[in-house]
Amino acid sequence: MWIEWTIALRLLREGRIQSVLIAVGIAVGVAVIVFITALIGGLQANTVERTLGTQAHVRVEPPEEINRTAPAPAGSVHMVMEDRRAQRLRSINNWQQVLAALDALPDVTAVSPVISGPGFARRAEARESVALLGIDVPRYLKIVPVDRDIQAGEFRVGAGDAVIGRTLAGNLGVRVGDKIRLDAGEGSGVVVNVAGIFELGVRELDERYAYIDLKQAQSLLGLPGGVTLIDLKVEEIFSADRVARRIARLTGLKAQSWMETNSQLLNALSAQSLSTGMISFFVAVSVAFGIASVLSVSVVQHTREIGILRAMGATRPKMLRVFLLQGAVFGLIGSLAGSALGYGLVWSFNAFGPRLFTVPVSMPLILSAVTLATVTGVIAAAVPARRAARLDPVAAIRHV
Repeated sequence: MWIEWTIALRLLREGRIQSVLIAVGIAVGVAVIVFITALIGGLQANTVERTLGTQAHVRVEPPEEINRTAPAPAGSVHMVMEDRRAQRLRSINNWQQVLAALDALPDVTAVSPVISGPGFARRAEARESVALLGIDVPRYLKIVPVDRDIQAGEFRVGAGDAVIGRTLAGNLGVRVGDKIRLDAGEGSGVVVNVAGIFELGVRELDERYAYIDLKQAQSLLGLPGGVTLIDLKVEEIFSADRVARRIARLTGLKAQSWMETNSQLLNALSAQSLSTGMISFFVAVSVAFGIASVLSVSVVQHTREIGILRAMGATRPKMLRVFLLQGAVFGLIGSLAGSALGYGLVWSFNAFGPRLFTVPVSMPLILSAVTLATVTGVIAAAVPARRAARLDPVAAIRHV
């Protein structure tokens, strides 16, 4: 193989300007692939993190109540037109057993019981509609780490303490340490101390969420000992749909994944991945055509040399390997330079860009780009290599 390497490198050195130009072209193409892929990957990761940082991966609820009609007598048909049944606040039956079963699932990393219902928050003349959430603090924070987004005070619920959103606090005109009254209708209400104020970055949540103790919420919402939701966090976020279907089959409850409730986000992520793949494909095609054109010109320029080598005993497979090695060298050198350039672009973006999110560059991405460019170089060299291998020695030596 060393003979093929020697010939291949000598031919590349003779066409030095062409070799440099095509290597630069490959480097630019690979840099574009690395930078665009890393940028889109960082954007997607940031979007998913922001979205899932404020909600559970899977939410389990009681099944919807449906209207039931008496069966029609034999030989007759009932034609019934009815409205959808209004859904009341209900607890999950035997939720403790369901919680234990979900804890045992292999793909689930955290499970938290939640009781949620509508209510009002009052302070003096101010009155705001809120969503009351009674939580088991240690379990819930493993799913939604609200304590990381505390803007004032601390995340402390229980013993008459509550934590509310920043927008809600502003609308009520309260600060940490102030008292507010939470009402859940039908005369049930409680006065709580504002122990902390959070800002999740989602207006609806910051405007409506009020976290209180699980038992206090059960009493306030008239569901002693019950929970209305069970929130889950899964190990692999894009397996949430599959996990939700499995839970629905096992428990008979309604299980919804974040992928179902955020279908538009999922479509946007898919579109971004598709656009990244298309960019990579067309860059690879342009690199392939560049390598093929340079090597085709090289075959024409070195026709006599190829004929002499063939006359001296170089076999067709050897000549084939010579040009395939040239394509591999183009791809490897260009991809290594392009990966370094792409990494530099990513570093510049992270250091001097808008800093909206961090763009990571992983080693698998670099290896994939290098492999793609090298394989593309070998494939692109196939046609010129076959043409060089098929040259007739006598006709090639006479070539002018």
